[in-house]
Amino acid sequence: MLNKIILIGRLTHDPELRYTASGIPVGHFSLAVDRPFTNQQGERETDFIDIVVWRKLAEVCTNNLGKGRLVAVEGRLQIRSYETQDGQRRRVAEVVAENVRFLDWPKDRNTGAASRSDSIGTEVAYNPDDVPF
Repeated sequence: MLNKIILIGRLTHDPELRYTASGIPVGHFSLAVDRPFTNQQGERETDFIDIVVWRKLAEVCTNNLGKGRLVAVEGRLQIRSYETQDGQRRRVAEVVAENVRFLDWPKDRNTGAASRSDSIGTEVAYNPDDVPF
């Protein structure tokens, strides 16, 4: 079986970093991804897709990405259910990222040799056995 997703889009907000009860970093952001076709009015529609990043990748994304940045995300689709405080069951679809590549430079990027250490293609090894659920 195969569950593989590759997306290219722009962040709709700055990544949010939290920690599990056991101290594992988990990040969250949303991507705006244009559909490859136009609607009946000739406009291109956009999907807003939730992305979850874990461990070191969560910290790298939170420290280096911001709203509007262009990224490529490679991962798997995850459908999970939860119960709201008022007892309603909800289902959510999200992409659990295994790899995030930075496809542009930050707008406020400094020029000069010192800033050359910024990474466009950031890859962090991901082990599915580390996921706590």
